[in-house]
Amino acid sequence: MARAAARYVCQSCGASFPKWSGRCDACGEWNTIVEEQGRDETPRGLGAARGKASGRRIDFVPLTGAEAGPPRLVTKMAEFDRVCGGGLVPGSALLLGGDPGIGKSTLLLQVAARIAAIAPCVYISGEEAIDQVRMRAARLDVAAAKVDLASATSVRDIIASLEAVTSPSVVVIDSIQTMYVDTLDSAPGTVAQVRAAAQELIRLAKRRGLCVILVGHVTKEGLIAGPRVLEHMVDTVLYFEGERGHQFRILRAVKNRFGPTDEIGVFEMGEMGLSEVHNPSSLFLGERETEVSGAAVFAGIEGTRPLLVEIQALVAPSPMGTPRRAVVGWDSSRLAQVLAVLEARGGLAFAGNEVYLNVAGGLRIAEPAADLAVAAALVSSLTDRAMPRATVVFGEIGLSGEIRPVGQIATRLKEAAKLGFAEAWVPRRRPSAASAGKGAGKTTGEPGLAVRELEHVRDLVVAFHDQTPAKNWSPARRNAAPGRA
Repeated sequence: MARAAARYVCQSCGASFPKWSGRCDACGEWNTIVEEQGRDETPRGLGAARGKASGRRIDFVPLTGAEAGPPRLVTKMAEFDRVCGGGLVPGSALLLGGDPGIGKSTLLLQVAARIAAIAPCVYISGEEAIDQVRMRAARLDVAAAKVDLASATSVRDIIASLEAVTSPSVVVIDSIQTMYVDTLDSAPGTVAQVRAAAQELIRLAKRRGLCVILVGHVTKEGLIAGPRVLEHMVDTVLYFEGERGHQFRILRAVKNRFGPTDEIGVFEMGEMGLSEVHNPSSLFLGERETEVSGAAVFAGIEGTRPLLVEIQALVAPSPMGTPRRAVVGWDSSRLAQVLAVLEARGGLAFAGNEVYLNVAGGLRIAEPAADLAVAAALVSSLTDRAMPRATVVFGEIGLSGEIRPVGQIATRLKEAAKLGFAEAWVPRRRPSAASAGKGAGKTTGEPGLAVRELEHVRDLVVAFHDQTPAKNWSPARRNAAPGRA
């Protein structure tokens, strides 16, 4: 029998090559190509099997009149259920990724303990022994939960064991990178093994109607390790995020076939594991100072949830020829754009100053509506004037300096009013025929909440400087601002 031909597969993107090279031509990564043994024989096409029976006939059914599927499995952990779209769906596959030590195993062990109270649940660990899992359960005070434990890495053994007994409702696999299929010669964690192991487990979930939760490692870029096709194979992809220096953890949905994407759940890491944060806005704003320059409260939307978070900025003279620009929790290129607009359209001078921007609480914001809150924090720090403490800000800034409207304004204002804020700086609504030509003004929003509408970044600058010129403020630059008389 001829020896099976070897192939070389990139462990980053899954591209295959006939020979080894130091750099992958598909994704550009270095030292990621590994030799994998090929199959003993090349799979033939469907037309090559002459003389054999034809394939089994598929029965087609109409779209209309289909009965609703089985109900969701509610875990009674509200933040987890929110991110999943209302609970776990039978026959689905969920992939959870996150940095090492962020709390993935802790979260899923607590979820498994909640599920075990209403349905059978199995927790299979490929990284820890059973005694180690029991020690974690004792620390989390869930040792009495009726969760079946196992320590295994062979996919064949796992599937055979699950089919030999009454199928559980939920199976947790921690982690998919430790699983292996014995028909492949490559080591566990390689592209071929991760793809094959996930495919077999997902096939089991669809066939037996159980929910499979897979834990995935992440790369240094923060993406789930293994082939990109893994995220396409599963039904839901969740990322567990957070900074090691903060106690907050964010569970974010980036793909969900059964619910909204970009939904988040907020948890707090404590001595007893993860606890739910039902009102994250008040928690993120709990450590605010009375009035300090360089701070602005942003009213954002994460999925369907309104979320208020403090944005902090520091503008300080730079001793170096090239000032630093450091950002935590926001896009650095977006910061450069806002600084350029404030200089070109607002008449401010940030040249020669170092700029530091931070989103308090370890949250990461990707919403364009944070532009106005970032600009307000920068202007506040540059002029050393504090914003009113009971004020929230949101709005998108265009390159010409105009402040553009954003979505779900009423939801943001309602959340701000609920938390006791008295004023909101928002984009100017599209003018009607009766109000055309008027500048920024004040209108009424939620009861007890005054709304100040801003049309241009100059209106934001004037809000800080319409009384007395402050530190680092140049009247000549202000008069020379484009569009000012």
